[in-house]
Amino acid sequence: MSEIATFGAGCFWCVEAVFQQLKGVKSVESGYMGGKTADPKYREVCSGTTGHAEVIRIHFNPDEISYDDLLNVLWASHDPTTLNRQGHDRGTQYRSVVFYHSEEQRKVAEESKELVATQLYDDPVVTEITEASTFYPAEAYHQNFYQDNPSHGYCRAVIDPKMMKFRNKFAHLLKKESLEKKST
Repeated sequence: MSEIATFGAGCFWCVEAVFQQLKGVKSVESGYMGGKTADPKYREVCSGTTGHAEVIRIHFNPDEISYDDLLNVLWASHDPTTLNRQGHDRGTQYRSVVFYHSEEQRKVAEESKELVATQLYDDPVVTEITEASTFYPAEAYHQNFYQDNPSHGYCRAVIDPKMMKFRNKFAHLLKKESLEKKST
């Protein structure tokens, strides 16, 4: 059994790296969603003219990890209070967004957002909750970027610290091999 979740939370390299570590997650693919241009390319999306967000599409087994758990990881792994920005990345392509694939996902996402907004953040949560549209896979060099390029400057400076914090907070949701990385 497999379901799909699609999230945008800034640079997809960071988001992909986090969700690949979770038990019950079968695959994570970086891509683009929510824009008006068919089959956009990275340079077009970065220009901010296509309307797409950098997203990850997650195939997960709901018997092993719930959609609610995925949302909890999403809220904790980025700042959902900054409009069209995560860290130094700025533009609508970096917006915080949950693309839902069913009415049940929409309901759970809205309830989760409301709970997070009242319990975790002082500033308003600006995350969009929008019906999923066409997913366009990102170029091959964007897929598995953190796994394939661990010594890349961006990975070392930005993703490594995020991963350490994430692994400590969500150890109970990590795949066995991710737990082993946590201890090294």
